[in-house]
Amino acid sequence: MKMSKLCTLLALLLAAQPTTAARAVDTVTSTDAPDLTSVRTKIKAKDFKAALAELTPMLATHQHADVYNLMGFSLRKIGDYGRAYTFYRKALDFDPAHKGALEYLGELYVETGQIEKARENVVLLKKLCPSGCEELEDLEQAIATSPKSNAAIRVD
Repeated sequence: MKMSKLCTLLALLLAAQPTTAARAVDTVTSTDAPDLTSVRTKIKAKDFKAALAELTPMLATHQHADVYNLMGFSLRKIGDYGRAYTFYRKALDFDPAHKGALEYLGELYVETGQIEKARENVVLLKKLCPSGCEELEDLEQAIATSPKSNAAIRVD
């Protein structure tokens, strides 16, 4: 009986929450991205450890898809696929239409030999970018050039 009351209470609490963004129970969600210019500069210079050092403290103050996405990207680039996956999923929990996170998660799938999952992200990006976009093109290129892919003989 207690479980039923708890479920009802939880359902009422969830129904009362705004539906515009996912929210963690214990922290406030940031709707504005922090300035990530410095992080992007470090990433462009392939200094992923420095990017992670700058991003990590932001996690305590900014729950934002861009922060999570860049954490995932930097972690993937240093070979930490498990944690990278976690941060890409967090980015997509906050913004299911985050094209960058869909692309980068797809690239993680390619790098780990999960080509079919990468192709699922291509499908999602095609829905978001019916006229095409850089994220879609980059993911399609990653799949096509992967030695783990049979993209050259695939028939759609």
